[in-house]
Amino acid sequence: MFGYGGKILTVDVASGDQRIEEYDPAFARAYLGGNGFAAKLCHDRIPPGIDPFDPRNLVVFATGPVTDSVIPGNNRNCVAGKSPLNGLFFDSTFGGRFAGTQRHTGFDAIVITGAAPQPMYLVVDENGAQLTPAKDLWGKPTLQTAQTILDREGWDSDVVSIGPAGERRVRIAALAHYWKNREAFGARGGLAAVLGSKQVKAVVVRGSRKAQFADPDALKALVNETREALKKGTSNLHVFGTPNLVKGINAIGGLGFFNNRFEYSPDAEQVGGERYKAEFHKKDTTCNKCPVACGKTFEVKAGEYAGTVWKMPEYETIYAFGPMLGNLDPASLIKAEELCDQLGLDTISMGVTIAFVLECLERGFLTEREVGVPVGWGKHQAVHRLVEMTARREGFGDVLAEGSARLAARLHPEARKFLHAVKGLEMPAHSARALKGMSIGYATGTRGGSHHDTRPTAQYAPDFDRRNPEGKAAWAIRSQNFTAVDDSLVLCRFTSERGGYGMYLNESYVRMINAATGWDLDLAELDRIGERICALERAFNVREGVSRKDDTLPWRVQHEPIPDGPSKGTFCPPEELDRMLEEYYELRGWSKDGIPTPARLRALGLEFAIQP
Repeated sequence: MFGYGGKILTVDVASGDQRIEEYDPAFARAYLGGNGFAAKLCHDRIPPGIDPFDPRNLVVFATGPVTDSVIPGNNRNCVAGKSPLNGLFFDSTFGGRFAGTQRHTGFDAIVITGAAPQPMYLVVDENGAQLTPAKDLWGKPTLQTAQTILDREGWDSDVVSIGPAGERRVRIAALAHYWKNREAFGARGGLAAVLGSKQVKAVVVRGSRKAQFADPDALKALVNETREALKKGTSNLHVFGTPNLVKGINAIGGLGFFNNRFEYSPDAEQVGGERYKAEFHKKDTTCNKCPVACGKTFEVKAGEYAGTVWKMPEYETIYAFGPMLGNLDPASLIKAEELCDQLGLDTISMGVTIAFVLECLERGFLTEREVGVPVGWGKHQAVHRLVEMTARREGFGDVLAEGSARLAARLHPEARKFLHAVKGLEMPAHSARALKGMSIGYATGTRGGSHHDTRPTAQYAPDFDRRNPEGKAAWAIRSQNFTAVDDSLVLCRFTSERGGYGMYLNESYVRMINAATGWDLDLAELDRIGERICALERAFNVREGVSRKDDTLPWRVQHEPIPDGPSKGTFCPPEELDRMLEEYYELRGWSKDGIPTPARLRALGLEFAIQP
């Protein structure tokens, strides 16, 4: 098959048994790759109701039909499994070079099951998998782990590793991948903790099989046609990286401060892209074969964090460890990024969980004695200490390691009003109050509080009616179908959305896929693939008890209008959310309780997912 290796490798790390399966073109055309392959494998192979740390849970690494092609941003890998944070299907993507190297093994999906009797790492090449003891690496930070393994296995290999947080089953643990000077993380949902429960310290890929595409000239032509649009659309990312978003999002009144009490500050640019560029920029970094170079290495030259040289804090990290914690010290955010990356933690969940703690302290739901650290708004040194405690489950860190929703469940019922999470996943830096598309998007998204199911990008355009709930259910469906396809290709959001291909499914994606695979699909079929993947994810979650009751938003989003700034007065009251949900379910062909109907599942070829 063009665009695919045509094989899936499954490894039981408990026994060392492995099997190689071939799949037919019909499977590829139905689920596309990446996200779609992972959703199908997880639905079929993970028994309903099991604990995410059960050895029968899976961790799936999957590539897509344009991986290792000439399409910019193609070196992203999808990693998926049942999340230990919220118990639902979860997939995350990361860049670097790992995906392209996995493609060279010939395995489009690597499926890891079981639990090893001792720490090990997995090496995958064209012949299958080898298990290598890794007791000496247990407890090591992510970068040291990767470098040690590359010294042993060869620097033509690529490595994904977990840190101390993943080893200790911290439910917000992140996977790390380092390639040259580029750092990349599969951070959300705690999938690194699932690897930790399996005693898998790292996954290594190496191979020499080249990807074959049906019409390489057509792919090159598409790249040439969109070259200028890519350059123009990503110019700010090239210059500033994602910290560039701080200024614009704050300007519309959608940047969370002090655990999202406020969504605007005239001082936000203290941690914005321009300041970081002027004071801390050391060099640009990029993923393999990508011309954008949105990555940056920063260096702190003065102050208490002088000597810190690390990747820039992404916009989401800036939000979670900066404004959400009442902290506008830019150097401290670089240090927070380094700590989380090396220890293997999701910066969004970590920072937002601490923000919840700070408000609970202020309101008397927690005491400083319980926390054990004199933490408060703007006290970044104490925040860094909590990060270290969380990764090692020390003291109150053992509570933080469970995530904010579990912490809220332990406290006074009133504390839940200040929880900033959906379906147990801490929310990112795109306002559910100021952006009505995100209101319905977060509520219905598979992952919960993630900006990668429904996308915020289009909502920042000047001509987007971001405050009006009318039509936003249909818009969210369109966005979700797009992201399901984009994560199955697997493509970078920046190069796809801003690179001339588009923020929604269109003929450019049809041309791309047909040129890669030799198929003759049209736009209607492509949209149906996106819908199929979304419905399958929902079916997985329905088995785990998800229904309309879970398609909700934080109390503050529904009951407290934004108090000031450009979006003053906006929020998503319960009756407004209910109206959007009714429309969403009807358009999806789901029941009023949010369950995909048997008729709709049959129409999508998902008969096997119908609940008994």
